[in-house]
Amino acid sequence: MEIVWRWQAFAAFDTATLFEYLRLRQQVFIVEQACAYADMDDLDLVSTHLLAYCDDRLVACLRLVPPGLKYAEPSLGRVIISADFRGTGLGYQLISQGLKGAVAQYPEQDNKIGAQAHLQNFYAKNGFVTVSAPYLEDDISHVDMLWHYSPDTAC
Repeated sequence: MEIVWRWQAFAAFDTATLFEYLRLRQQVFIVEQACAYADMDDLDLVSTHLLAYCDDRLVACLRLVPPGLKYAEPSLGRVIISADFRGTGLGYQLISQGLKGAVAQYPEQDNKIGAQAHLQNFYAKNGFVTVSAPYLEDDISHVDMLWHYSPDTAC
């Protein structure tokens, strides 16, 4: 399985790529999770988006929100792995690529995320530590987690 990684600003999306990207987010965040909320928000417009392709098909993605907008730190979010690619290790690759991009764009800064609570162990394996009590967001339990930058932890 060869994955092609591509970072892209929202304004640089062509119509077909934007459709594919939003369809994958809709499938996971709204349909699979049975969560009727607006997935798109103003943070999409100012974020950089990481797209992962396998055989020209979008199979994973995330967005990198600049510091000072969602949290004081830069923030990975809207992390998605297509259902048929889960369990392949692609999630770990996606987070690693996301953190590499975050460090490249925002050198020597930590990264804070709002993680679904059931994914705490996954993010902990990627170096994140829980820094909040559980809270509800869109009726799904979440926790804030922080990845501390250091030259040793930089991907």
